[in-house]
Amino acid sequence: MKHSNMKHSKLMKHIKYMLIGLITGAANGLFGSGGGTIVVPAMIMLLNVEEHKAHATAISIILPLTVVSAYLYVSNNLVNWEITLPVMLGGMAGGYLGAKLLNICPAKVLRKIFAVFMILASFRMLTA
Repeated sequence: MKHSNMKHSKLMKHIKYMLIGLITGAANGLFGSGGGTIVVPAMIMLLNVEEHKAHATAISIILPLTVVSAYLYVSNNLVNWEITLPVMLGGMAGGYLGAKLLNICPAKVLRKIFAVFMILASFRMLTA
């Protein structure tokens, strides 16, 4: 009986992982980004992942989703390369800086910064 419960628990955990991935991938593909705003809170609240690991893991999760979405956008000629290339270079520098800052930022501060960012982004979306 105990072995059966362990199998069921493991199956449910994997289903939870897949659902989080499905929702994150759909948001990333539909909105062109936003996967992090879904996957980070989901990992923290539903999977009990530590704050710093959730943010770092989100990048690893979002990378392949972004590659798939980017391929579809590029193949449908929806990308403005004049904007993409310089912003991509700045984004790479910012990504490096952000990853370095993640290592020194306390979880409590990181949570507050992320919350403020999400509030500002949602406010901007609602008023646009």
